[in-house]
Amino acid sequence: MQKRTISDTGLTVSDIGLGCMGMSEFYGTANEAECVETLEKAIELGINHFDTADMYGFGDNERLVGRVLKPFREQVIIATKFGIIRDKENTISRGVDGSAEYVKWACEQSLSRLGMDYIDLYYLHRIDPKTPIEETIQAMAELVQEGKIKYIGLSEASAEVIRLAHKVHPVTAIQSEYSLWARAPEKEIIPLCEELGIGFVAYSPLGRGFLSGKIKDVNDLEQKDFRRNLPRFQEGNFQHNLLIVEKLEKIAAEKKYSVAQLALAWVIHQSPRITAIPGTKRCKYLEENIGAVNIKFTQKEIDSLNRLIPPDFAHGHRYAKDMMKLFNMDD
Repeated sequence: MQKRTISDTGLTVSDIGLGCMGMSEFYGTANEAECVETLEKAIELGINHFDTADMYGFGDNERLVGRVLKPFREQVIIATKFGIIRDKENTISRGVDGSAEYVKWACEQSLSRLGMDYIDLYYLHRIDPKTPIEETIQAMAELVQEGKIKYIGLSEASAEVIRLAHKVHPVTAIQSEYSLWARAPEKEIIPLCEELGIGFVAYSPLGRGFLSGKIKDVNDLEQKDFRRNLPRFQEGNFQHNLLIVEKLEKIAAEKKYSVAQLALAWVIHQSPRITAIPGTKRCKYLEENIGAVNIKFTQKEIDSLNRLIPPDFAHGHRYAKDMMKLFNMDD
C-alpha cells in the first residue's frame, strides 16, 4: 500500500483508509470478532488511516478501534470526530456543540475511550451555527499545543467556514462525502483544499455501498439499516440510481475490476491530496477495496467516466431532512 502526504502540515496516510462506523451501528448487525479481524487485516495490508467518531455506537466504536489498534499505535493515524450530540432515548434527535468548553470535554472523553494519549486527526463533525468557528478552532489549537491532538480537521464545512478556520490555525483535512454519485465538493471545497494546502478525505466513496454493485434491492438491507431512510435508497430514486451501477458494471467487466474497485479508483485519482475511507466490517470487502490502488487511469478514461456519470446524475438528497439541517455546505 502506497502512502500520500495530503496536507502541507505533513499528514501522510495510506492511499485508502478504513471507515469504522459500520462496525458499531447504522449498517445492520456487526459481529465484533469479525470487526476485530478486519481491523487487524487492515494493518497487515498496509492501511494506516482509521476513521471513527465519538457518536458512532455512543462511544463503542472508539473503544473498539482503540483496543484493537493500541498495539500498533506508532504506525497508525487515528482520526475521530466530536460535536454531534445524540440522545440515547431518541437517537434521531441531534444537535451540534462546537463551544470551547465542549471541545475540551469531548477530547478528554475520546482519549479515555480510545485508551490513548493523543489523537492524530481531530475533526469537528458538523459546524455549530451557534458558535463562531474561530472559537472552536482556537480551542482545538490549544489541544494541539497541549499535545492531545496533532492535526485539526473539519467535516462537511463550507468554503467560507474553512477559510475562517484556517486563519486561526492550519486546517489539515476536510472530510466530506465524495464519490461518483456525490460530487458537490468539486464546486468549491476540493479547489479550496488545493489552494490552501489542505487534505481532502472522502467518506462514503462507494455511495454507502450502493456503488459496490452488491445492493440490487432495498430489501437487501436489514430492517434496522439506516440507509433505508436515505432518499437515494428509496422508491423511484433507487431504481434510477441503479443506472449508475449498470454503467460501472460494463466498464469494470471490460477492465476485469470489480465495480467497487473502479469507483474507489476514480476517487483517489482525482488528486494526490485526496484519500478515501471506505467503510467495511468484513475482510473480504476490505481486500477487494484495497485492490483499487492497483488501477491506473489515463486522463482520457477519467474524462470518459465523468461524461458517462455526470455530477448531477444521482436522484435524491444524500441524507434525510432531519440530518440535512446539520450541513454547512451544499448537498
